[in-house]
Amino acid sequence: MLCAEQRALIKATVPLLETGGEALTNHFYKLMLAEHPEVRPLFNQAHQASGEQPRALANGVLMYAKHIDRLDQLGGLVSQIINKHVALQVLPEHYPIVGSCLLRAIREVLGEEIATDAVIDAWAAAYGQLADILIGSEESLYSATADAPGGWRGVRAFRIVGKVAESAEIASFYLEPEDGGAVIAHKPGQYIGLRLLIDGQEIRRNYSLSSASNGRSYRISVKREPGGVASNALHRMEEGQRLELFAPAGDFTLQPSDKPLVLISGGVGITPTLAMLEEAVTTDRPIHFIHCARNADAHAFRRTIDALAERHGQLKRFYCYDEHEGDELQPDAIGLMTEERLSSWLPADRDLDAYFLGPKPFMAAIRRQLLALGVPEHQARYEFFGPASALE
Repeated sequence: MLCAEQRALIKATVPLLETGGEALTNHFYKLMLAEHPEVRPLFNQAHQASGEQPRALANGVLMYAKHIDRLDQLGGLVSQIINKHVALQVLPEHYPIVGSCLLRAIREVLGEEIATDAVIDAWAAAYGQLADILIGSEESLYSATADAPGGWRGVRAFRIVGKVAESAEIASFYLEPEDGGAVIAHKPGQYIGLRLLIDGQEIRRNYSLSSASNGRSYRISVKREPGGVASNALHRMEEGQRLELFAPAGDFTLQPSDKPLVLISGGVGITPTLAMLEEAVTTDRPIHFIHCARNADAHAFRRTIDALAERHGQLKRFYCYDEHEGDELQPDAIGLMTEERLSSWLPADRDLDAYFLGPKPFMAAIRRQLLALGVPEHQARYEFFGPASALE
């Protein structure tokens, strides 16, 4: 438990974190990944190179310091972190490594005049408090998943039993467990973790489950990213090959409600909304499904959505392409999503539940537009494929 003096020291570092937090976390990752290769599989090197992961950690550390007196005000950030950790199998033995490197980074970046022994001691206590919260919550989730029907802990071997091209750059992989047993029912919007061995290097990635739960198998739909180590390796795989999976996790899930449902996606962000849609069409909820794609070739699952719309009268679907040529597979609009366009595709009643996912600039624009159009902020929900960060 932090004492009042330690909490005061933590809060005093907030201005430094606001201006130099990213430099601190960049140094932290450099130290940790150089000296502790055993934790490298837990971190996406592409997110390291882009600065996305250091920025996300800097934001998380800042939020923790700001709310050190009232951790309940962190909202969904802690739940997001816990679920990401569980999907990648972060374990208690990883926390001391992170803690020691974080404290070294604070001392080395801020300097001994600012990062005094008292400041380091305060941050050590604060990190210990946070680690205890995360470890306890993660263990509860690990245990609940292992004890559920079809559940497991750690890795479980699966086989690719089907591979389908959904667009010019997205392929679906149908996965069944090698042991022939049942699989835990996932919630629409959740993701699984994969452990891959590529050129002798272990890599872990999360991929959204793109179909509703059936108790027997999973489906992931993966975009082949230019230069993406994991996605390109997956696209080279064929039926019969083996994959190691961690159990489903994630808190960006479809919540029970009678309100109109709006699902908005950009690019491969369509994958979790597909599972949500499959479950929602079994109810009487009005559903508006809005998808934005670069063009018709990049648009995955169009025929699937169109077929659902023909069978379910409560489903309306709208497509927006950045560019379009030709007469086939016409979109409803061409160009970027605008507030006026979105307004025309939303239900008249703005007391609705909206779920949206896609590239970060896309999500930032959609969030602004939804709020400007009167959708309640707490009913506009989103998730990040990569490290959690702010949409400001």
